[in-house]
Amino acid sequence: MKNSGRSEIFAHDLPATRLDPALQAKRDQKIKVAMIGLCGCWGCTLSFLDMDEALLGLLDKVTILRSSITDIKRISERCRIGFIEGGVANEENIETLQHFRENCDILISVGACAIWGGVPAMRNDVELSECLDEAYVHSPTRVENAIPVVPWSEDLPKITTKVYPCHEVVKMDYFIPGCPPDGAAILKVLDDLVNGREVDLPSSINRYD
Repeated sequence: MKNSGRSEIFAHDLPATRLDPALQAKRDQKIKVAMIGLCGCWGCTLSFLDMDEALLGLLDKVTILRSSITDIKRISERCRIGFIEGGVANEENIETLQHFRENCDILISVGACAIWGGVPAMRNDVELSECLDEAYVHSPTRVENAIPVVPWSEDLPKITTKVYPCHEVVKMDYFIPGCPPDGAAILKVLDDLVNGREVDLPSSINRYD
């Protein structure tokens, strides 16, 4: 079956049951990877994209089952590696992070928000009720003469009282610092793990800003 033109790294172009047996066998041999963005700005996801053509060398070894740039909601198969961007700021983040921990052998915190909470964690020194009042009741951008209302619905994830780094919710195996990290740093960690090497992130591509 011919490729549709999209990169083979994304695993859900076609249902597995429709794949040619030879292609299915090749796919099953690849290392399965999942990634997600929790409470953050998606800057780390953009760093993944910044790998550009450097990622081509891993296409024969890696299959991305779930990512922030697809509409796939759950991990459908056991994954070797999971990348987590963003901190934990609501109950849905907690459930998603736990789902990744249960379905990934190796879990990696990517970026400042995942590692220590980042900018969203600035609200940790203020009561949650004060944050909501400032955002919705006393906001200088609210519509004049409108009745201020703090949004609430059973369909909205319940906000946690503080923003947590991922390792305070589940065990994380590796950390890639930066706001955001360079694409080269993420690629180096992925390349080491895919090829069975000990992760070694040199200072020349590591960053803490």
